[in-house]
Amino acid sequence: MLTAGERHEQIALEDLLDGGAVRRPGRGRPRLRPRRLAGDKGYSSPTARRRLRRRRISPVIPTRRNERSQPGFDREAYRERNKVERLINRLKQFRRVATRYEKRATNYLAMVTLAMIMLWL
Repeated sequence: MLTAGERHEQIALEDLLDGGAVRRPGRGRPRLRPRRLAGDKGYSSPTARRRLRRRRISPVIPTRRNERSQPGFDREAYRERNKVERLINRLKQFRRVATRYEKRATNYLAMVTLAMIMLWL
């Protein structure tokens, strides 16, 4: 999902959950919902948590300072989110991806795809 550069990603949470599929190890049809979803403090809102719980996905999201702490927060699972953050930081080393020179979404996604291929090679 691609949102506008200045918009918060939480507006795309519902569409992302609808379109995402989690591959199973080995053969078989992919599951349409993950067991857990890790997010940063920006996703720590009652609305986002309610959407996840409605789909029976347990949120792994730390609470902000002004919120009550959630009783089931899994700190070890949250630390795994670091791998995704490091990948995003590596992608932002490509100036064209970091500053979003492209005006059209298809061109920007093509540049992200090229950057991912270059990282993979």
